[in-house]
Amino acid sequence: MKVKIVKKQDYKELKPIYENFEISEKGDICIAIGGDGTFVRAAKEYSGPILPIRSEEYGSIGYYSDLSLADIDFVVKNLKSKSFTVEKLENKIEVEYKSKKYYAVNEVLLHNVLEEVNFKIYEIKNGKREEIYPYTMSGDGILVTSSIGSTAYNKSAGGPLILIPNAICLTFLNVDGPYRNSIVADSSKTIEIEVVKYRGALRYDGIDIRELKPAESFRIRVSNEELKIVRFNNKREALAKKLDRIIRSRMTK
Repeated sequence: MKVKIVKKQDYKELKPIYENFEISEKGDICIAIGGDGTFVRAAKEYSGPILPIRSEEYGSIGYYSDLSLADIDFVVKNLKSKSFTVEKLENKIEVEYKSKKYYAVNEVLLHNVLEEVNFKIYEIKNGKREEIYPYTMSGDGILVTSSIGSTAYNKSAGGPLILIPNAICLTFLNVDGPYRNSIVADSSKTIEIEVVKYRGALRYDGIDIRELKPAESFRIRVSNEELKIVRFNNKREALAKKLDRIIRSRMTK
């Protein structure tokens, strides 16, 4: 088996991986060692199945990792015997701006450049825009995630945890107005967000796309690009345990 490695830094614990597998940019799987940022990086560099492994540094969450560096021998044994499954984790979010498309793993963000950004939200139906909210939203911006990113920035912003696949969640960031609750839409929806007043920085997974001026807009939808993950049936971390681990990691240095 050939493996691609994406890592936060060099780890001595990875020696058995190098000794037992051929390392290749075109590996059969990608092993991502680090935290969630490393996982997102791997998903951008590699289109095949990814095996995330936590590096356990302070502040490095590794939400999608069932395994840590302490499990390397287990990983080697089960990869060699092909005792694993490849599962679809989620589809990436497609961002369309001026006919160019970008694919987000964690989130799409429209954020204020100065004090605030004013924007409106539409659903595209039969090629036409239909208002979702009857008001212009004013505040720090809006965050768009799928189930993957719902546990990251979205959770910190007060948005819901999404446990269903192929959904998009829109969470407002410190907005004024009568409606402040998050919106959850299924994969059939195409949402358009238009800047009405002031400017907003459009980003995906921390990467800048463009600073939008009034009357400029972008569209978001669930893409056809799948994110696949490698799992071992006898090494699956339950959701409650993951959340407990994340909370404890932020409480303890």
